[in-house]
Amino acid sequence: MRCRAVLLKGDGLSSAKAGAQTEMSFVSVNSWVKRFLSEGIAGLETRSGRGRKPIMDCSDEQAVRTAIEQDRQSVSKAKVAWQEATGKEASDLTFKRFLSALTQDISV
Repeated sequence: MRCRAVLLKGDGLSSAKAGAQTEMSFVSVNSWVKRFLSEGIAGLETRSGRGRKPIMDCSDEQAVRTAIEQDRQSVSKAKVAWQEATGKEASDLTFKRFLSALTQDISV
């Protein structure tokens, strides 16, 4: 859609008409054209760093392992210990998903 908006604008359509054909606002069309002019085709790619950042990442691995080693029988107690150690909060599902990813890394 970004490329199409830039091409339509290059063909002489107004930003509003190019936006209507690509389901973008005219402001978005103008922004993409500006990025294309300054950065070329690479400017139309999605930049990294977009979206919500993960609550837990590889930097939490050691703290999670320590919490699990302290209480192997209760995931919820291990989660509380991890939260106290790191100052972060995560849902039970997120914590279990992270544990699952750790066990998959170990078994490979």
